[in-house]
Amino acid sequence: MPKGDDPVDADAQVVDRHAPPSARVPLSRERVVAAAVSFIDEAGLPGLSMRRLGDMLGVEAMSLYRYVPGREALLDAVVETIVAEMQEDDDVTDQPQDGWQDFLQRQAHGVRRVALTHPKIFPLVASRPAEAPWLRPPLRSLKWVESFMSGLQSEGFSDPAAVTAYRSFSSFLLGHLLLEVAALGADLGPLDVIDDGVELNKSLALYPTVARLRRPLAEDHSAAEFEEALEELLNRLALVQSES
Repeated sequence: MPKGDDPVDADAQVVDRHAPPSARVPLSRERVVAAAVSFIDEAGLPGLSMRRLGDMLGVEAMSLYRYVPGREALLDAVVETIVAEMQEDDDVTDQPQDGWQDFLQRQAHGVRRVALTHPKIFPLVASRPAEAPWLRPPLRSLKWVESFMSGLQSEGFSDPAAVTAYRSFSSFLLGHLLLEVAALGADLGPLDVIDDGVELNKSLALYPTVARLRRPLAEDHSAAEFEEALEELLNRLALVQSES
């Protein structure tokens, strides 16, 4: 249920109706990678191993190396799969159709839907270079970045303005969505700041304002905050465009 005046979280509703995977098919690279995605979705990244993945597929771990040379290559393939899901979203367009603001809105919500569908996998998109190590997450695809840049330039963005937009947009998405998936149980390693509440009351004695506002601070307004931050970003990029 939305809180107060928060908008309905349409992205979460789409995720809730996410179609289940299709029935089993003969062993292939696609099936191995799909199984890895399912494993991480359920159990998290730390427990993934070729042996456990083989058990899940009903084969010896050695059989998997025919399709992926090792765990690191498997994780790269998982990232590629997640990026592909972003690009295959029916609501995401390759080029602007109703202005650049609508174009970026669609891309942002497409990425967020993938993050909500795979919260335990999404941090991988932030940490593993895909086609080029200099690509900024979560838009880790040359095809995606090309579409992004050319789409903005078709709307009047200069080269410097498009680069600024790309950097700002990706930073916005990564920062917001990493925090959101952390709240859904994703393992962010050193970035993981989820607390189970032990010793919390004692610690808060040193911070009276936080203690007093603990309840509202703990409320989840992710959908509203996403919309507000995205709107602010689009307004700032409109200024960048007008000055280019």
